[in-house]
Amino acid sequence: MWRNESTGPINQTLGNEKMRKVNASAPFAATIVAVTLLLVAAYSAEPVTVTVGATSTTSDAPIYIADKLGYFSDEGLNVTVSNFRSASDMVAPLGTGELDAGAGSPSAGLYNAVLRGVRIKIVADKASSPPGYGATKILVRKDLVDNSRYKQLSDLKGMKFAMNAPGVSNTATLNALLKMAGLQYSEVDTVNLPFPDHVAALKNKSVDASASVEPGPAIAIKNGFAELIKSDDQIIPYHQIAVLLYSEKFSQQSDVSRRFMRAYLRAVRFYNGALKDSHLAGPNADRVISILAETTNIKDPAIYRDITPTGMNPDGRVNVQSLADDLQFYRDQRLIKGDVKLDDLVDHSFVDAVVKELGPYPK
Repeated sequence: MWRNESTGPINQTLGNEKMRKVNASAPFAATIVAVTLLLVAAYSAEPVTVTVGATSTTSDAPIYIADKLGYFSDEGLNVTVSNFRSASDMVAPLGTGELDAGAGSPSAGLYNAVLRGVRIKIVADKASSPPGYGATKILVRKDLVDNSRYKQLSDLKGMKFAMNAPGVSNTATLNALLKMAGLQYSEVDTVNLPFPDHVAALKNKSVDASASVEPGPAIAIKNGFAELIKSDDQIIPYHQIAVLLYSEKFSQQSDVSRRFMRAYLRAVRFYNGALKDSHLAGPNADRVISILAETTNIKDPAIYRDITPTGMNPDGRVNVQSLADDLQFYRDQRLIKGDVKLDDLVDHSFVDAVVKELGPYPK
């Protein structure tokens, strides 16, 4: 409230003083209006097109959520999503800038591409395994458990394991489990099959065990083909399973790439609101399941309610130590020849800037 400086009653002096203050503030008000109009104009302009690669899996949930809930459009972005078989197939278009962003496993293939000169950045977590959310599971055929062929971890020696490819995160998970039993990775036999084929291989007994990723484990266990030995979160807590990648060109577009990250982290946090008791059972679960059923290859909502979903860091940072441990295993397997410097490859500047704006996620 405006008041006269004297102790007397409000008089004409107040009116004159008020007018002087209003007139003095006019330039400031004009500046505020001008800035506001510029911001409105910026976000009312033609949307910026961003090309993104995905593998149409549940861990791509933030990309699909940000699209369906309008988080990308809130940032003035027109995001085009293209599906790839794996993250390794995205490396070449990321390297040339045909793709702005991609999402997948930090595999031996990815690191070898970096050694060949492909310039990309690991900028955020896309899938990890906090306690209760290990979507990668080690399974053993149920009949081998029933007849006591398998009773303890050391009994894994000599078993034939269904895997999906060398130099990917589930191989590091199996290696860590074998180490717990005093075994070497070479003391099991591995066969590479697409993840959807793991269930059939366990059923027809063409393999003894598997290192599988949901929904296969939930289906195999529910149908009595296999039993769970351990989940990834029990073997390698907070294992860094998949990451968000930026092309070099996109990472240099600081405004657009930060706007993309803001939409992405909002979606990750919405996804975390769907998690409860190791399932998609939280307040946001129905909406997340609906989006996943619409955008991925799994169309039955009941399957999403049965699986153990992957975890995602709502503050975005990747587990660099986990990346380093897996990288060393790939080197030991002679899948990588060369010195990959994670300090040069991982760039947390985008998530750090966005978390500063949004605030840390409440635990």
